[in-house]
Amino acid sequence: MDAVRVALLREVLAGTEWPAATRRFAGVLRSSVVPQGGGLLLVGTEEYEPWHLAAHLVDEAAWSGQPELAPTLVRHRVRAGDPAQLAVGLGRIEAARRGETLLVVAPERPDAGLLERVHDARRAGATVLSLDGGDREVHGLAHETLTVADEAEVDLDTVQHLVSAATGENSLPGPRGRKRLRDRLSRLADHLTAPPPPRW
Repeated sequence: MDAVRVALLREVLAGTEWPAATRRFAGVLRSSVVPQGGGLLLVGTEEYEPWHLAAHLVDEAAWSGQPELAPTLVRHRVRAGDPAQLAVGLGRIEAARRGETLLVVAPERPDAGLLERVHDARRAGATVLSLDGGDREVHGLAHETLTVADEAEVDLDTVQHLVSAATGENSLPGPRGRKRLRDRLSRLADHLTAPPPPRW
């Protein structure tokens, strides 16, 4: 979804909780994924694979200059011959440690095997976030949640668009945003004070 459509969607949803809630969640996501850390793991349920969110986060990571936001999509079923970006199985969650962030997208309750792996990842120090339909056990495992209930004005796919768009925005608060601004200003100053290029 491009920036114009996201802006229109936010305009339609003005007066609801969703623009602020998705920006807040995106801010937590962005601040939890540190450049020196282990990156962002993204997993869905056996029935729901968030490949669309993965693609949008890859785009936002490139556009915002934050490669650490590009997720590793963890899949329930990996087949021989899958390309590298689609060949990461659930064992990757078992290896998650401190400094890594695990984003669980679960419209329905995940199976017990995934819940156990997420629990183990949290115990090992990973930060767990969830976009979910309101399951209590998922909430118990996550450090931060954004719930899209059945009666909400939006569906989970729409919320994923809003979260991914907000994740790449430079206006999100936090020290990392200030650092990026300082970095850009420093690069600009270097460019302005550099000697002119030699003539041809």
